[in-house]
Amino acid sequence: MVSEAVHKTMVANKRRDTKPELVLRRMLREMGWPGYRCDWKKCVGHPDVAYPGRKIAIFVNGCFWHHHEGCKYATTPKSNVEYWQTKFERNQARDKRTQEQLVSEGWKVVVIWECELKKDKIEETRKRLLDEISYAFVTLD
Repeated sequence: MVSEAVHKTMVANKRRDTKPELVLRRMLREMGWPGYRCDWKKCVGHPDVAYPGRKIAIFVNGCFWHHHEGCKYATTPKSNVEYWQTKFERNQARDKRTQEQLVSEGWKVVVIWECELKKDKIEETRKRLLDEISYAFVTLD
């Protein structure tokens, strides 16, 4: 079990409109790709950004909460380690199930990590998005 202070911190975390999500959405508009839906509830997993007509789901994963492997932000708290490891494993298993279901339904799933939206990596992330989903904007326009 977690302490009351940790519980309050976890509850206070925003579900949507986080800084990384806002950075991504600004980047998508700058790339000429508006028309997305935010936290789209008609789709499994409620993608942070969804293009329903193009069947593209983009998730912005926090490096800590989704435990981005090898990332300096994916730390494990020093107290109550077993609880946190179980929590991270559950989050990762849920992410995997969600992605597999979306792919089986014909969606293109893109995961952007919080650290990939930092200033030093933003251009690399922009290029990756161009590589991974620009086809959908060319073929359906």
